[in-house]
Amino acid sequence: MGDYLPLYYRDSVAANGILTAESAELADLNAEISDVLAQYFVDTATWGLAHWERICGIATDKAKPPEQRRSVIKSKLRGIGTVTVSLIKNVAEAYVNGEVGVTEDNANYSLTITFISSRGIPPNLDDIQSVLRETIPAHLGLTFKFTYLIWSELDALGWTWDMLENKALTYDQLEVYKP
Repeated sequence: MGDYLPLYYRDSVAANGILTAESAELADLNAEISDVLAQYFVDTATWGLAHWERICGIATDKAKPPEQRRSVIKSKLRGIGTVTVSLIKNVAEAYVNGEVGVTEDNANYSLTITFISSRGIPPNLDDIQSVLRETIPAHLGLTFKFTYLIWSELDALGWTWDMLENKALTYDQLEVYKP
């Protein structure tokens, strides 16, 4: 800011003190402006998540981690329009932040959601089920398939039992392990 003042102010202790104080205040103001701007986007919102939840008609649960709250908001925003396989896929992927497969079984009036890129049961499965139940027509059944580590993947790695034991994985860790 000193570059915008006449040269005779450069040696002034009073002018430099004022500029130092003002620059600190302006930096704080810019940080506050950036924080408010971040609340306008679901991916960067923190304290503004409650406002997004109110807009989407979602009950605020501050006990949930922000990422789970964001995924509920995103799925609610994505779940608008004609219900198609791509819409259901889009809504489900908002929760797992990964790839999901949707298979229609028209003869049996059901849908199968397969979690492809994430292994095991997602921590927010209840939220996924709830929002998909709201999104898909009521006459369709809903089934979930989860992906786990299979023996052929272990065989392909060429691991011995000793190598597997050296990993010191519990069974729960092993079944969701990604080599």
